[in-house]
Amino acid sequence: MTPSRKIRLIAISLILVCTAGCDQATKHLARTELTQMGFSTLPGHVLQFTLAENPGAFLGLGDSLPQTARSALIVAVGLGLALLLAYLLRTPRLRWRSLFGLALIWAGGMSNLVDRFVWHGLVTDFMVVRVGPLHTGVFNLADVAIVVGVLVLVVSLHTRPRRGEGRQAGEMTSG
Repeated sequence: MTPSRKIRLIAISLILVCTAGCDQATKHLARTELTQMGFSTLPGHVLQFTLAENPGAFLGLGDSLPQTARSALIVAVGLGLALLLAYLLRTPRLRWRSLFGLALIWAGGMSNLVDRFVWHGLVTDFMVVRVGPLHTGVFNLADVAIVVGVLVLVVSLHTRPRRGEGRQAGEMTSG
């Protein structure tokens, strides 16, 4: 199977709509239903919902940087995402798994970038996973998409097509 650039564009667009749509909808729900002081926990206390407006990167990294440095980082992320989209659309031979992983990373990044522009440099985070004494930082669905995308990409890069599969089952080429 050799999908064209048009098929890749459709796949990437669907991943963006699903990822950013769910992420933005849950962020809106978090902003309207949660307060800065309060939180809600699911039964079993594994998943906690608490509102946090994050000026930094993933899990708050860089939140103490000066505003000019954070602004420069936002521009750099935007440029990186533009380059990633160009790579996704222009690479003639890209396996489906690699495309899916990179598209998830791109879509999650785009959704968080939308937050930065709409909410004056802040990203809305609202979930914490707790297992016994261990817990994550506060994150959102776009962060989950990025992490899942990285995992899919790592698996894709470490999985070679079986002998004879090549272009038929594992690669995408432009038509």
